[in-house]
Amino acid sequence: MSADDAPPRSGFRAFWHRLNNFSIGDIFESRKPPGPPRTIFVNEPLPPDYHDPKHPDRVKKEHRYYANQVITSKYTIFTFVPRNLLEQFRRVANIYFLVIAILQFNNRFATISPGLVILPLIIVIAITALKDAYEDFKRHQSDRRVNYSEVRILAGGAFHNYNATAPKALTFVRALPFRPKVFTRSGKRKNEVEMLMNAAPPEAVRSQDQPAIARHPTMPDIQRRQSRRSGLFTRHHNGEPHWETTIWEDLKVGDIVMLTDHESVPADILICATSEDENIAFVETKNLDGETNLKSRSAVPALTHLRTPEDCADPENAFEIEADRPEPLMHRLNAAVVYKGERSAVDTNQVLLRGTVLRNTQWVIGVVMYTGYDTKLVLNAGGTPSKRSRVERQMDPMVAANLALLALMATVCAIADAVLEHRYYPRNAPWLFRDNQSDNNPSINGIITWAFALITFQNIVPISLYISIEFVRTAQAAFIYLDREIYYEKTDTATLARSFVLSDDLGQVEYVFSDKTGTLTQNAMVFRRASVGGIVYVGDEVEEEEAETPRSIKDPEGAPSTASTSATPTSVPRPVDAVGIKLSGGVLQRFRSDALRNEFDAVAASPNSPDRQRLEMFWTVLALCHTVLAGVDRTTHQIEYKAQSPDEAALVQAAADIGFEFRGRDKDVLFLRTPFAHEAHQFRLLNILEFTSARKRMSVLLRALGPDGREEGPIMIFTKGADNVIFERLRPGDDALKRTTEVHLDEFASLGLRTLTLAYRIVPEDEYAAWLKDYQEATATLDDRESRVEAVSSVIEHDFTLLGATAIEDRLQDGVPETIADLKTAGIKVWVLTGDKLETAIAIGYSTNLIGTDSNIIVIRGRPADEAGEGAASIYAQMLRAAEEYFPQAGILKDPAVDGGLLGRASGRRMSRRFSNDVRSIVGNDNGSRAGGYVLVIDGRALEDALADEKHKHLLLRLGVLCQAVVCCRVSPKQKALVVRLVKDGIKGTMTLAIGDGANDVSMIQAADVGVGISGEEGLQAVNSSDYAIAQFRFLKRLLFVHGHWSYYRNGNMITNFFYKNIICIGVLWWFQIYCGWSSAYAFEYSYLLFWNSFWTIAPVIAIGIFDRLIDDRVLMKIPELYRFGREQHWFGNKLFAVFMFDGIVQSAIVFFLIIYPYATTTARSDGFEVFQFETGTALVFGAAFAANLFGGLNTQAWTWWVVFAICLGPVLLWLWTIVYNVLPPSQFYNQVYGDNRILFASPVFWFAILLTAILALLPRYMYKVISFTYTPNDIDILRWYTKANPRLHDGSSRRTSGGVPKRPSTTIGVNAAAMGSQIDMATGMRSQSRGYGFAAEEGGVEIRRIQSHLSGTSEAQRKRGGRTGSLLRSIRRPLTLTRTARRKAPKRVEEVLDDADERDQDER
Repeated sequence: MSADDAPPRSGFRAFWHRLNNFSIGDIFESRKPPGPPRTIFVNEPLPPDYHDPKHPDRVKKEHRYYANQVITSKYTIFTFVPRNLLEQFRRVANIYFLVIAILQFNNRFATISPGLVILPLIIVIAITALKDAYEDFKRHQSDRRVNYSEVRILAGGAFHNYNATAPKALTFVRALPFRPKVFTRSGKRKNEVEMLMNAAPPEAVRSQDQPAIARHPTMPDIQRRQSRRSGLFTRHHNGEPHWETTIWEDLKVGDIVMLTDHESVPADILICATSEDENIAFVETKNLDGETNLKSRSAVPALTHLRTPEDCADPENAFEIEADRPEPLMHRLNAAVVYKGERSAVDTNQVLLRGTVLRNTQWVIGVVMYTGYDTKLVLNAGGTPSKRSRVERQMDPMVAANLALLALMATVCAIADAVLEHRYYPRNAPWLFRDNQSDNNPSINGIITWAFALITFQNIVPISLYISIEFVRTAQAAFIYLDREIYYEKTDTATLARSFVLSDDLGQVEYVFSDKTGTLTQNAMVFRRASVGGIVYVGDEVEEEEAETPRSIKDPEGAPSTASTSATPTSVPRPVDAVGIKLSGGVLQRFRSDALRNEFDAVAASPNSPDRQRLEMFWTVLALCHTVLAGVDRTTHQIEYKAQSPDEAALVQAAADIGFEFRGRDKDVLFLRTPFAHEAHQFRLLNILEFTSARKRMSVLLRALGPDGREEGPIMIFTKGADNVIFERLRPGDDALKRTTEVHLDEFASLGLRTLTLAYRIVPEDEYAAWLKDYQEATATLDDRESRVEAVSSVIEHDFTLLGATAIEDRLQDGVPETIADLKTAGIKVWVLTGDKLETAIAIGYSTNLIGTDSNIIVIRGRPADEAGEGAASIYAQMLRAAEEYFPQAGILKDPAVDGGLLGRASGRRMSRRFSNDVRSIVGNDNGSRAGGYVLVIDGRALEDALADEKHKHLLLRLGVLCQAVVCCRVSPKQKALVVRLVKDGIKGTMTLAIGDGANDVSMIQAADVGVGISGEEGLQAVNSSDYAIAQFRFLKRLLFVHGHWSYYRNGNMITNFFYKNIICIGVLWWFQIYCGWSSAYAFEYSYLLFWNSFWTIAPVIAIGIFDRLIDDRVLMKIPELYRFGREQHWFGNKLFAVFMFDGIVQSAIVFFLIIYPYATTTARSDGFEVFQFETGTALVFGAAFAANLFGGLNTQAWTWWVVFAICLGPVLLWLWTIVYNVLPPSQFYNQVYGDNRILFASPVFWFAILLTAILALLPRYMYKVISFTYTPNDIDILRWYTKANPRLHDGSSRRTSGGVPKRPSTTIGVNAAAMGSQIDMATGMRSQSRGYGFAAEEGGVEIRRIQSHLSGTSEAQRKRGGRTGSLLRSIRRPLTLTRTARRKAPKRVEEVLDDADERDQDER
């Protein structure tokens, strides 16, 4: 991975590099490069220069866009045969078999019919091709489910899409035409029945008689125009504009589509209009970036009038979309809409990307911009790779060694034969009669003997080996599918091996790369605890029958409008009048605490008591400091909270469960109902200081309103955020409460919970007025707006009163902590690659056991955009500092490929103050040297530099492999694949596995040696591209520890035994050459050689591959350390190959010479005649076959009746064949061994020789096994003996702790620890203690800007009105008098204004 490892550009090394990295897929999957910038014409024809001058009716190639068909399979109808043949003939053995078969088509070298000679090769190729075809056919079926999903497009009227599309690809699956809907007698439409029979998603099928009014009650414009029709989405026959149903793969660039709530986006679509206020739409982008919070998108302002089919099809509404060429960067898009001569800029905030899902939005109308392989999702996914297992790759040099041995044997025979012929031909040797022909003389016969020797010894590379491996792997895939331990009963999903060739790779994994959301977590939250005023309130455990049905935030029931005051039918109440709170999407259960309810009952009668003020203010802040929307479920008429992240949903839901019910907002007015009042309180939302990763907090400024809507009471600022950020902004005093809260935060963090700290203060009127002026100027500036807004926001966020902290659980998938702990114990390094932000990733790291309680976290982060001038050097310097300080013994700085001199040049550079918020609360001197080792955390911006060149890659890899775990956050799908390739290509011989569940994990899954997809709720994109599909992350443990371990051991043992059983046969033929003048003659009748691999010796090795077990699965699951035998490649390699080859050669010598001695020196016949050659040859066959079969049994660890049957099968078939074949008269069948039975079976030499040779041949191996098991047993030998002696050893329910890591149940993550691990931020050099802070929210989204726009429109005069204080305000306006002693630095002008305000406050006091 050094700079010297760059690919050579010329010479033999360059040729070898290209050959070694050659991929057959590159031949068949070539795609045209991204085209030039495109212009999409909507409702208008293409300009003349778009057409080919020679064919005016044909559009030029560069203006024809990809179809929306996406294929993850490898083969098509036309490419299957050539591509599959090329893939199979990558095997050296197949090329060898083909050459041997072609050689025997020459009559001189023919042994039997040439057709019969090549038949085995054809059978092997055909069976492998059928297996590959079946695997790919399943991929085509999965592709069909996606490509045949339904979408509504505009049709009829004057609308016509003139934009050209390239033809679709042909596949194995017949593309059934999408015919018009025809009713059958049963009332079903034929095409819908056909779609469901062909596995189209059920939600893709729409009911024709379902009226539009019932489905979309908030579309008044469409409702009025379509109410007279049978349905909004039906096929019309009167030519009027309408929405017509089509399938995804028929979607074209320029089509106008309508999407509804919960639907996946089929292409990259420009938003024209939506059902929501101000044309906002919400999408879930988990499939793209892994982030769980919803994103807000807005329509292009110039196109918001396109709300009906008639408007969209009106030629007067023609417009053009000018867009850049397709590119994979998710957050970059430059385009413009030209409508009636005016240009409107378009970026990613106005586009729905393929793979996202529409949420909390009833409908969206848009124009297709990019389709198929031009979409950003597909551009970030690579083609389906052709993977080969490591065992198969290791077999290539073994086959090559056998071929070299074959060439050596043939050469020896040729030279010896030529020498002997030249010696004996002048002596008129009778066997050289007429050896004076041009093609038959001592000079040429050496070459002929060499070719004959290739045929005679051809079984040294067995043709049946590969077909046997395929058969065994198919059986192993069936075992995986039938294993009930990895079957998920809840969804009726079994573990599926989508690729049969990688089963042994599962037993050798060294690195696991995992997605987070949906893979490790459920993306569902549970509010667990609250610390209020120094008292912890723990949520009561909800009984199973009391818990509501959990559902993900991505799949809420119903489709209510996101606007709390949208125009709705009178039957649906407003949120402020609704009865009851529905469980929010993304929240698994309600928060119930008897202790807290008792506390509320106790303080209800004392409105002015400090306890009530403390409790009331805490839950008020939790209920109002957010951007959650409140809607009304149209079925239950209950309030339903719709949040951009499950974090916020859990917080607001918990407040509502306690009694502080957020009742929605009407522009800038918030409604809150408390348990102490029947009427809802009103608050005017003045400003939102939004959450960002740099600020790590969110604040709202608001003022209470009286019953008449008049403002009354003081201005308050509520805030929530990371503990270190909030603590540094607290007012002096309350040190005891701060210390107590810190203790509680440490406890929450040690439980793996995600924490937030809450605080508030009352803001004087003059201070707010001065601050507001600066804030408005900062938001209006064009230069460095974000930094100025952040600085001004910090000015008013100070002197807070601490209220407490919250702790929510990001519910993990079942068994995740145990699985990760066992993976680490097994020596497997786990790297988590997620799109979530750094704090969330670290919090999940703790809860999943990826980060131990005594671990030290090294944080490497990219510099922000305003400091990116030396971003790359900064990243390199951070990694160098980490290597120098924490891994001085590793010798990284002495590596020639590492630029250690940069460390000295960067040491004096001033650290960025930007990151200081993350590294407060400095802990003891032992930080950085704790016993738990190091965990590297790096964000996506830093990865951009770290993966930019070989120098950065090398240092990152050196640093990463020294850490116990690595967490990459804020990474794109392409970066995930690059990280996997970094380890896969940078560490020679390593085995990587990637696991994920979404479309953003596809490239990572394809890049790894083994890809595992989780068949969860995010569609089939990851599963379609994976090698194995599981339903739960915890199943990965059994898949690796049991099936991987067994498969690797079985396959390795089977292959070495296969080479052995062939070398013992070839060895017998080789020793015979001593007695036949090195003429390459057969020692026995050819049929015995022909069936050697097919019948006589095949069964034991197959039994090893299918039935053998090195150790019981219970032991493998209980003791993860045993996985190291596979990880360290104990069961297969060149050493074992050499041992088995040597064993075969020695045994062949024992068999040959012990049998040939009595047959050659005396006679085995009772009549005194000399023995016939094939009498001796048949005895040799029996001796070698018995030894080979028993040797296979000797190498089998688990003897079952199937193994006994397999060992006995070969000898039995050999006996039957000999008995039958030897009685066939030559008059009926050419037979050189006719009548051998009478002589062979009557000879005592035959029986004694078979028995003696079998015993003596196996004796060395038997003695070795006995001695090694007795005196030098390994861990597996000891455990096998121990479990044999104690069969009930593991029947108990006790569970050991692996590697000293406490096992945590996934539902209640719990382990008490004194402190969490330290955190070292290499960007600042600061060390801090993590207290579990974690919060997810959209930064700078369209929705937050929409809310801000409402706030900026509030009149200044209205804000200044006074009035009487309501009951709620009387209980919360009694905090201690505020004093301001410290503030963070801000722009000079802001400081001056606030200093003046301070002086005025002092004068007033």
